[in-house]
Amino acid sequence: MLDVRFLCWVLWGGQCSFNNPKTTTMKKYFVVLLWSALLAPVAQAQKSSWPVLKHYEKEATDRIAMPVGGIGTGNISIGGNGQWKDVEMMNKPGIGFYGSTTPKQAPLFMVYTEDPDGKKESRALVGPIPPYEYAGSEGSTAPNHGFPRFASATFDAAYPFAVVNLEDPEMPVSAKVKVFNPFIPADADASGIPVAVIRYALTNKTSEPLTVAVAGSLDNFIGMDGFKVEFNSFNRAIVPQGAKDNRNAFRKTDRLAGIYMTSDSVDKDASTWGTMALTTSEMDKNYRISYRTAFNPKGWNANMNDMWMDFADDGVFKDITFDEQEDSPRAGLAVKLSLGPNETKEVQFFLTWHFPNRKDWNDKQTVGNYYTTRYADAWDVAEKTLTALPDLERKTLEFVTLFLQSDYPDVVKEAALFNTSTLRSQTAFRTRDGNFFGWEGAFASTGSCYGNCTHVWNYEHATPFLFGELAKKMREVEYTYGLWDDTGLMSFRVSLPLEKNKSWKAAAADGQMGTVMKVYREWQLSGDDAFLKKVYPGVKKALAFAWIKGGWDADKDGVMEGCQHNTMDIEYYGPNPEIEFWYLGALKAAGAMANYVKDKEFETTCKQLFVRGSQWTDAHLFNGEFYIHQIQPVASKEAIAPGLLIGMGSKDLKDPDFQIGEGCLVDQLVGQNMAHICDLGYLANPEHVKKTLQSIRRYNYVKTFGDHFNNMRSYALGNEAGLMLTAYPDPSKRPAIPLSYWSEAWTGLEYTAATGMLYEGMREEALSTITDVRDRFNGIKRNPFNEEECGNHYARAMASWSAIVALSEFHYSAPTAKFTITSTPGNYFWSNGYSWGMAHVAHENNTTQVKIEVHGGTLKLKTVATKGAEATLKKMVVLSEGGEQTLNLVQK
Repeated sequence: MLDVRFLCWVLWGGQCSFNNPKTTTMKKYFVVLLWSALLAPVAQAQKSSWPVLKHYEKEATDRIAMPVGGIGTGNISIGGNGQWKDVEMMNKPGIGFYGSTTPKQAPLFMVYTEDPDGKKESRALVGPIPPYEYAGSEGSTAPNHGFPRFASATFDAAYPFAVVNLEDPEMPVSAKVKVFNPFIPADADASGIPVAVIRYALTNKTSEPLTVAVAGSLDNFIGMDGFKVEFNSFNRAIVPQGAKDNRNAFRKTDRLAGIYMTSDSVDKDASTWGTMALTTSEMDKNYRISYRTAFNPKGWNANMNDMWMDFADDGVFKDITFDEQEDSPRAGLAVKLSLGPNETKEVQFFLTWHFPNRKDWNDKQTVGNYYTTRYADAWDVAEKTLTALPDLERKTLEFVTLFLQSDYPDVVKEAALFNTSTLRSQTAFRTRDGNFFGWEGAFASTGSCYGNCTHVWNYEHATPFLFGELAKKMREVEYTYGLWDDTGLMSFRVSLPLEKNKSWKAAAADGQMGTVMKVYREWQLSGDDAFLKKVYPGVKKALAFAWIKGGWDADKDGVMEGCQHNTMDIEYYGPNPEIEFWYLGALKAAGAMANYVKDKEFETTCKQLFVRGSQWTDAHLFNGEFYIHQIQPVASKEAIAPGLLIGMGSKDLKDPDFQIGEGCLVDQLVGQNMAHICDLGYLANPEHVKKTLQSIRRYNYVKTFGDHFNNMRSYALGNEAGLMLTAYPDPSKRPAIPLSYWSEAWTGLEYTAATGMLYEGMREEALSTITDVRDRFNGIKRNPFNEEECGNHYARAMASWSAIVALSEFHYSAPTAKFTITSTPGNYFWSNGYSWGMAHVAHENNTTQVKIEVHGGTLKLKTVATKGAEATLKKMVVLSEGGEQTLNLVQK
């Protein structure tokens, strides 16, 4: 795209920075006029074209289900062939739920065409059914399997944009299904709208004019979430329940027309109660809008027969009503228009929802949804979205385009960007008060492992670097409600409602130390001193908890020897790298925060323990290739402080099972990763760190899982490659009952290892590791938008964003306004959770030139640094959207 700064250069020799007070008003006015004129055709081009990062075709479309919805709103997914699936709007996961009592009545869009000779054609706006869905005890199990459909479908994606390309030689039109939801870094509200923006673009392939129509149809499924079910007495099929006296009404305003869905009898306190709307903004007088609020209710899928026959007749729904009412009546909305020879037109729809009664983790008390406090109902969502849509789409498009233009390898972009869809799944939500929460993942119809689990959310970096306020809210919850008492014990799962949070007294060593480092990260990225002041007393307590009698580091020597519950869902006994590096990182982070708040005594304590612990770890745990676990059993339960022994691990404390021992653990340096991301430096000997990562790649790498033994869950199979959790180079030293998940492969840990490799200059090995992961999620075998672990859309997989941070060597210290970026020439997307943009790095002679552009949010800037070079402005500047700053850095 043409840059406005280029215009300035042409007109005034570059003297036109909008941050330059010398720029005259006349110059600004002239540039705006010229820029607007030039942008007009660009904007029109953008309307018909979205960026593409990944293209899928043939069987690679089979497993695709891309979540479409806002952060904390729930979602519906668009399939690789254009089928709408996995309805998850109702405050619960809904993998396999189609918003109806049967897949034969899934949400559906259709197209009608008629040529000048009166020849008519109709199709469902979906591609072929995957062959694996052909067979079933009563025929195909695919949704809407009985409808004529397009002959082929391909899928283009650059999350959150998706385009399904539909072709059929028997149809006079080709079609594109274009879907997105606003996603703008540093703006959680704009990224948290309960809407699917849906556009069907039709292209006339003939030399004659056509009459065409597009229609959408779905059941009013208020009351149903796929969780409450009954079994069909005939074939024992699962039948979703809950709809009762639901009603559809047609509404029309100056800007919108569509179906508003309500319920007369679903309990208004139920999590499934609310409103929905299917609307169109196509109010052109030359377009004909028609609708049905119900179809024939007489059973045997008569409603679907009625829907298809009515629409396929002339592309118009007849105004027909029925005395008999269904509990979940189906509605339809159609738009009819003309299409000239070789012409393309888009028809826009909005699917919106509003379900206010989110329940707590146990599905009992109402905690509410933040998004529903911003809208009156689903129709209000559509109205407000339509008003804001030009800006929302522009900024989303700007973000994705900028990200794709960065000089990161495509596979890294894919892993980072596609996994942000987890924030739009039912894994994550915001309660009525605006706080941000997450399950570990999501099972088919319920959440997986409640409570903002500290040891799982430790790994992800998408939230803090894209939506900093949400990450801070997590920290505030941990340190306001997660801390039990003055001992500093932090429950690694928080309860809901928050006011009743003393329900589970259990601490995880990695989770608790990780929260200390995350507080430091959030403070550095935000510069929010009030936040630091609020949580710092809790940080001290959380760290000092390690030193209590029977605690993790009871002798206060900088080494954790005690009973350590952790993310492997068992307890370690004795010093080990996985927990020790978290501890060392927490000591270093806490020391830095203590220095800032002038808590000299605590700073000194942290520094001394860090030095002792780091030296001990290198001397006693590094075996020449990697860090090992020194197993140190305890005499009895009484020797373990309360809250540390969760009981999921070994029952024999004197000879404990489920230990690492002399295994090579894939994420043993996860704490070191976090230290690099936080710019805290090395926690141990740098040579040992690099050697360990080389060993992980050597020993944990499985070229093909077809001949790999795994006694637990399989996330990699056949000829797939990846990194297993724990390798034993000397099989004779593998414990009889090793670490719980030792033989599995988790994407979040693989990304963590890859990021560590990037920090050590092992680029080839890192990219190979990331490629292995994404090859497993290629659409043929698994969904590219759903990396599973213990549940779908697993939070840990958002560790993939850390590769962006590592490749760019990005760090931002808001307290000092210092911006650090790689010295390698190139263009690097950056974000700190509060602002985002592009950094351009170039070399000339002995000088490194860094140009920082801000495309969203506000950035304070005083110093710019790369490895071995730094430049400081005489006065701090504040760059807002559209601002930029260029500095020349001389290498030391």
